[in-house]
This record gives sequence, C-alpha cells and structure tokens, in this order.
Amino acid sequence: MSSLSLLLTWLSPAFPIGSFAYSHGLEWAVEAGDVTDEATLKAWVADVLSLGAGWSDTILLRHAHRADGAGLQRLAELAEAAQPCRERRDETIGQGTAFALAGLVWGGIGLERVAFPVAFGALAAANSVGEDEAALGFLHAFTANLVSAAVRLVPLGQTAGLRTVAALGPVVADVAERTRTAGLDEIGGACFRSDIAAMRHETQYTRLFRT
Repeated sequence: MSSLSLLLTWLSPAFPIGSFAYSHGLEWAVEAGDVTDEATLKAWVADVLSLGAGWSDTILLRHAHRADGAGLQRLAELAEAAQPCRERRDETIGQGTAFALAGLVWGGIGLERVAFPVAFGALAAANSVGEDEAALGFLHAFTANLVSAAVRLVPLGQTAGLRTVAALGPVVADVAERTRTAGLDEIGGACFRSDIAAMRHETQYTRLFRT
C-alpha cells in the first residue's frame, strides 16, 4: 500500500480504535458553557492543538517515528506518565492499544500497552510512511474527531462543523511544522481549562462519551 493509502486507512473513523467514543473533555466543556457555538468551538480546539494534547502528542509521534526498540518503550512510558488525569490516560492508552493490535496486520510495533501517538508514529515508520505526513494526518484526524463530537454535543450543523475544520487547517499545519525540531523536554502545555474539563468529566452526571 502507498503511504497515502495507509494514512487514509489508519485515520479513517471506521478504523477499529473507537475514536468516536472520546470527546477529550469537550462533553463537559459544552455542559459548562465554554463551548456553545462555532466560534467558541474553533477557539477551544485551536488551543488544544497549539497548547495541549495536539502539541505534545505530535512531539511524541515524531520521536516514536525515529526510535528503536528500547527508545520506543521509554517513549511509551513517558507518554503514559505525562497524562494530566485518568480519563486522558484511558483515552490515549485505549486508542493506542487498539491501534497497536489492529496494526499487527501491517507488521505491528512490538508493544501491547501504548499511547496512541507513540503507536501511530512507530507503525508509520515501520511501513515507510513519512514522519511529516504522519504528523499532519494525525493532527487533522484529531481535529476532525473533536469537531465531530461537538457537532453532536452542542449541537452544531454539519456545515458549521466543516467550516470549523477548514478554519483550523492553518493551526494544524503550524503545529505540524513547529514540532519538527521539538525535543522531548518541550512536551507540556498551558491548556488548563481543557485538562480541568477532562477531570470534571469523570463525574459528569450524563455522559455520551468515554472522555
């Protein structure tokens, strides 16, 4: 398969990792009134991409793409330890472990319990998918998944969701570019409201999403 075909397969909503079940704390943000319309959704997701998980996960992905066996195990441990709360850990480990299992079709990565960006970067490297392409695709899929959750939660119309994805394109490209030379010591963020949303979601009374 070509690199493009692999990325389209792995990042499809139909790929069996259950990404549709996660909102990354967005469900609580909608209930709390932080995200109420197209404008607030765009601002929220832009911050998550630039200052939160989008930034850190892409750094992890890039380093996983370059890592050997021992280095990959250390990255997996770092990625799990760096999660700000239980639900974020469950989200990345749940998707990553499912991705690693499904990835056995393409040779696998040698890890069973692993965070999603680490699993994705490693499998991309093992199948000669370029690092930049993998990072850009990963960020775009993450963006689309958050917007899809908001379309259902706010709710928003499909056209508003598509406008939001299109408007966030430059943010996705910027994060992908800036992480090219980022070291592991640059993992971290300042997206505190999103982290709090994930923590509050653990005890939210009515929940449609796992996070």
